[in-house]
Amino acid sequence: MSTAELSAPRLQWSLVVPVKVLARAKTRLAAAAGPHREGLALAVATDTVAAALRCDRVHSVIVVTDDPLPAAELAALGATVIADEPDAGLNPALVHGGRHSRAVAPHTGVGAMSADLPALRPGELDRVLDAAATAPAAFVPDAAGIGTTLYTARPGVPFAPAFGGDSRIAHRARGAVELALDDIDSVRRDVDTLDDLKIALSLGAGPRTTAVADLLPALRTSA
Repeated sequence: MSTAELSAPRLQWSLVVPVKVLARAKTRLAAAAGPHREGLALAVATDTVAAALRCDRVHSVIVVTDDPLPAAELAALGATVIADEPDAGLNPALVHGGRHSRAVAPHTGVGAMSADLPALRPGELDRVLDAAATAPAAFVPDAAGIGTTLYTARPGVPFAPAFGGDSRIAHRARGAVELALDDIDSVRRDVDTLDDLKIALSLGAGPRTTAVADLLPALRTSA
């Protein structure tokens, strides 16, 4: 790599993170989390956003939510919070956030990232975003190889997220480049089930998720 390439500024990114109304969040963890389900959902989202905000490549995090509690918590961390004006599901909410990003920071790339990455490491996210900068549109598959945890589009490239169901196939079909990097487990490990949570904790989940997890009998008895 040349000296000019080494000194060239890296592309910055605005990340759109959708956060469900807590009453509807983490339903697959209801049995394990019990009365702590909403608190766990908030903790996971908070640790995810906090880690993203510590990433060198991240210019801003735009949270799309209609729940005032995570809105206040995540705004206090430094995220920009906007309401889900389309109120038409996940991908319209992401597009809405991407439109906001391009209005206020057109020089940045736009990414849609899961709010369910409590073990997210800023260094791993930096590596992923640098790789994403080499393609017009790119994505990271989840640990199961079925879904997607991050989708990106460079400045000037249409932002067309296709989350939900077999989103790995859907993003490929739209021409996004799959980022097959080694050692990015924290970017791929989203949390939907108790087993997912156990793995995230083993990777090193953030402090809020760890604190709530310590309250769950299902984890105490399986330790």
